Amino acid sequence: MKKIDIVVIGGGQAGLSTGYYLSSEQREYIVLDQSHEIGYSWSNRYDSLTLFTPRMYSGLPGLALEGDPWGYPTKDEMAAYLKKYQEKFAIPIQLDSEVIQLTYQLGKFLVTTNKGSWLANQVVVATGPFQTPFIPPITYSLSSDVFQVHTADYLNPEMLPQTGEVLVIGGGNSGAQIALEISQTRQVYLSVGHDIQYLPYRFLGRSLFWWYEKVGLLRKKPESWVGRRFIKKKDPLYGFELKHAISCGRIKVLARATDASEKQIVFADGSSLEAGTIIWATGFRSNYPWLQIPEIFNHTQTVIHETGVTLIPGLYFVGLPWQSSRGSALIGWVHRDAKFICQMIKQFGDHYANEDYSHEDLPSHGS
Repeated sequence: MKKIDIVVIGGGQAGLSTGYYLSSEQREYIVLDQSHEIGYSWSNRYDSLTLFTPRMYSGLPGLALEGDPWGYPTKDEMAAYLKKYQEKFAIPIQLDSEVIQLTYQLGKFLVTTNKGSWLANQVVVATGPFQTPFIPPITYSLSSDVFQVHTADYLNPEMLPQTGEVLVIGGGNSGAQIALEISQTRQVYLSVGHDIQYLPYRFLGRSLFWWYEKVGLLRKKPESWVGRRFIKKKDPLYGFELKHAISCGRIKVLARATDASEKQIVFADGSSLEAGTIIWATGFRSNYPWLQIPEIFNHTQTVIHETGVTLIPGLYFVGLPWQSSRGSALIGWVHRDAKFICQMIKQFGDHYANEDYSHEDLPSHGS
């Protein structure tokens, strides 16, 4: 077992932003990430993934993305950027380190991983909101002959069976991008449970995100009037490519999928479709089976926190949706929450400043 001041769990944009600010305060910490390389959560996504935020608003503190600041970075560009970021700021990170358990006792946190354990004074959970792919239960009513894949595992149209109808279930930006690329060569059906709202990439000659920053839209708190309205609404789709494909008939919009039997999908309006291929663009769910501190969860297993600060002294989150504002889960704005959490860490941890956390080996519990 090793002893350290701070453990950051998760080495994506939330964890690296946290590391940046911890380094600026000269804190002793380690970032743990279960992937085999930095940026894997980006490089492992579907081939055509492009961010809807311009490079200007897709970077982390201290290092801008290279290229046209108003262009849109690809997923491989983001993966390479995160690697470069970690190297530039020498953020200490241990890869291939899966956290198996996090417990709290007598004011200390025990972080158990597949590579050993850490005893820490404070812990930041920075695993982000996109952890476990969510697929509705109707999947179990479908025939094994139906090819099913979640957007987390989808790569490109070539991986799909080349016969039968293609149904994309879910109307977010990823579902729209995937439906669009498949519709270049196949008839695609898109099942959504709400009216699709389209927004332009640019307005009056400027990026929509420039305007968001100008009016402070992404800084609005969840309890504000604007924040409450945003939370209730589905995220808009950026660009009008999907709208054009629908008007051309390449993509046909269906109601929300409610039931299934064999190859037949039933929709909320009573219509049905026989689908040979289904792509689940139904998002992700937060999942913390390793976080064995029940006090921080409510009855729905949602984390109880105030702007990322939990009820347990020294335990924090970075990267949660609406953690402090609309921008909390967006890569270009997550650093604001990371900076705030690092300020909380400093306030709480100053009384440990004179103790020695030199990574010395400690006897394991129960050994």
